[in-house]
Amino acid sequence: MSVILGIGTPFLHDPAAAILVDGEVKAAVEEERLIRDKHAVRKLPTRAIQFCLETAGVKPEDVTTVAFPWSRVAYRRHRWGYILRCLLARPSRAWRVLWGAAAEERRQRKKVADSLRSAGIDPDRTELRFVEHHLAHASSAYHLSGWDDAAILTIDGSGEFTSTMFADGQAGKITILHEVCNPDSLGFFYSTITDFLGFARDDGEWKVMGMAPFGDPGKVDLSPLVSVKNGTFRINDAYVWATRSRRARPDKVYSRALVELLGPPREGDDLVQSYADIAAATQKTYEDVLLQLLEHHLKGTLERTKGRLCLAGGCALNVAANRKLLEHPLVNEVYIQPAANDAGAPLGAATYVAAERGETVPAMTHAYYGPEYSDDAIAAELEQLRIPSEKVDDAAELGARLLHEGNAVAWFQGRMEWGPRALGNRSIIGNPTVKGTADDINERIKFREPWRPFCPSILAEHAADVLGSDHPAPFMTLAFEIPKKWTDKVPEIVHVDGTARPQVVTKEANPLYHRLISSFAEKSGVPVVLNTSLNRRGEPMVCAPKDAIAMFFGCGLEHLVMGRHWIRKRQP
Repeated sequence: MSVILGIGTPFLHDPAAAILVDGEVKAAVEEERLIRDKHAVRKLPTRAIQFCLETAGVKPEDVTTVAFPWSRVAYRRHRWGYILRCLLARPSRAWRVLWGAAAEERRQRKKVADSLRSAGIDPDRTELRFVEHHLAHASSAYHLSGWDDAAILTIDGSGEFTSTMFADGQAGKITILHEVCNPDSLGFFYSTITDFLGFARDDGEWKVMGMAPFGDPGKVDLSPLVSVKNGTFRINDAYVWATRSRRARPDKVYSRALVELLGPPREGDDLVQSYADIAAATQKTYEDVLLQLLEHHLKGTLERTKGRLCLAGGCALNVAANRKLLEHPLVNEVYIQPAANDAGAPLGAATYVAAERGETVPAMTHAYYGPEYSDDAIAAELEQLRIPSEKVDDAAELGARLLHEGNAVAWFQGRMEWGPRALGNRSIIGNPTVKGTADDINERIKFREPWRPFCPSILAEHAADVLGSDHPAPFMTLAFEIPKKWTDKVPEIVHVDGTARPQVVTKEANPLYHRLISSFAEKSGVPVVLNTSLNRRGEPMVCAPKDAIAMFFGCGLEHLVMGRHWIRKRQP
């Protein structure tokens, strides 16, 4: 039996673990969900590892290999390029890398050893495989796509040094075609503007993406920040991810020069037009650079693979840009696994090792790899807290009825989702036909900015009609322009630009959720529900029953359906 454990926290945030048994994914979870600390910054994936072992039914000594998404080979291969690139603009960082290579490797090895020991695994008796960070990202998409032949694109802030990688996937092998290295990083460019617009770096980038459709990109010139030439791009160090001496504030990464260029940084939650214009220009700049690089480095590969593109890295969660990629003449299909960000890198490291050894890695068709709680466990939690509930025969029918009556429902079922998107097991669901549903959830339940959009979950049988496309969309990683006949029917899930980020629900992937939407469709004539993650602003997605109960009683929700238990704030 081959047991490969992927673990990861090489860059201080989003530690996670995933486990493969004979090539098959058995469990995957982010540490933040288990310890209730969003992004779990500077934490080890201790409880994530323990969960993976328990769920896979293996003991610590059964683990044959540990895979970690960081490599000294990649670090050493690119460090001189980084040093030369930074010598004038970022000399302190250049010298730190020049003299600190051995220390960096010791730090990474210590993280691995500490993580394993905390979960009862002896690092001295377990094979350890370091996998290049962007190869791990690439594997997480390519080896789980089910495709034998595909172009691969990975984009994030930075791996060891690589920020963007173009690769060719053939017969299970990944060949690197071209890399762009930090500090030239589209991820850092986007995060710098995220910081300037008042959102948290490594968390609020998708808020910039959501704000962008409200703005006019033509009103802001960001050309001084990033330039493209000869198939690569260059970031202007005077503006992006500034060194400490250039920063406008010690706790921010934007520079004083950026403030002089764009004006005072944004504060508060209001949607101010000038900042929406900056968000729009940021999104357009990112898309324009991305498409130019795609054409330059992947044209031949995409032509050979009939337009199949695997996408990974934190920037792969930018669904608006993903829509532009899908619309490009070179691209016919795009695959993005649900945890495309750094939390997904441990899974990618594990799949990379498995594929290298000739193990068959099945395609990922669902994202339900987290903890699950039985009706008895839910009942015990409710009884301990003395919370009255009603046990129902058919949770799906109850949920559909509540939605049809215009209620928002906390929906807690089955195994928790892998990745940042709620996919019908830890969700707040609503009626997309009732005007004001989105505003109500933003204001009374999620406590978040009023302009933030919501996503639809759509029955697979009707998805092509609702989306105007038959492209697979199981993980909310792509956006589609919704046909006019449907924007009028389901206005609460259509963004201001006429697009939506859907989850297409199949009976095979999630039979209970599929049945709920089917029952709602019978009552309403609409095969779509509004779906957002079961959490409040600033919190990780709910994992356990106690988390759901705490959230339920701390917000404006009136109905919580956990398993077959119905909890109401207003008793009949």
